Amino acid sequence: MGTTYSVVLHGDSQGRMEEAANAAFHEVQRLESLLSVHRSGSALSEINRLAGQGPVTVSPEVFRLIARCVRYSRRSQGAFDITVGPLMKAWGFFKGGGPLPGRDDVAAALARVGYGHIQLDLAAHTVRFGVKGMEINPGGIGKGYAVDRMAGILRRRGFHRALVMASSSSIYGAGAPPGEPRGWKVAIGNPRRPRRDVAAEVFLKDMSLSTSGVYVQAVRAGGMAVSHIMDPRTGCPAPGMLQVSVTAPRAIDSEAWAKPFFIHGRSWAVKNRPARLNAFFCEDGPEENWGWLP
Repeated sequence: MGTTYSVVLHGDSQGRMEEAANAAFHEVQRLESLLSVHRSGSALSEINRLAGQGPVTVSPEVFRLIARCVRYSRRSQGAFDITVGPLMKAWGFFKGGGPLPGRDDVAAALARVGYGHIQLDLAAHTVRFGVKGMEINPGGIGKGYAVDRMAGILRRRGFHRALVMASSSSIYGAGAPPGEPRGWKVAIGNPRRPRRDVAAEVFLKDMSLSTSGVYVQAVRAGGMAVSHIMDPRTGCPAPGMLQVSVTAPRAIDSEAWAKPFFIHGRSWAVKNRPARLNAFFCEDGPEENWGWLP
């Protein structure tokens, strides 16, 4: 999934901890083979090849994940959209950069983007695209989903004090480490000086943190840095924000909502955030205005 996964465990048996951590890492490998669009034999690659021609039967797990993504899209007013792949290609994200796309290029990509064109048949467990050339890409939630699955495996093996990380973009803290009842202390980096300064700190106790920022996966297009956080409604990178970090009980939710909050901004998030979610906003402006939602 283009990231590094880490696990921190507390326990009294190194052997049991190693077995549990290995089981969690094996789950990541399973999900990579199931959901990666860069593997020709994955379930999502098969959907992307065939769903524009007719219904594709998928496993219950894949069907539930796609259906959940559609719900995120509806609730976020289209700011979250797993069909954004054609736009990412147009802006050069799958090849490391290139020239800036023209209006016609963006318009052609937008014609193949839109969660409303995903047709789901619950009874038959099939997925179909209403527009040919569409592509599903789980990059907006895949790491969060994997982190949740890993944490579930650790719990089932008896480990209720753990920190599971997909690099620094999606993190889940189960329970609390010894000596710190508030939970696992995690720093949110300053997007202007990510290697040196901290913008905020948060304690994760049965809680996740996901961060989306412009400095993480920008590419050079037409001689300028272009953010990977694409507004699927306009076809262009979302302006006005440097970074958003979201806390939620599940990592899939914190990761999914970080993008709509980034795109819509703080005022929209105050009115539309789901229950038990909070967010730390770093706008492209004075740092003294940065902060958590009220």
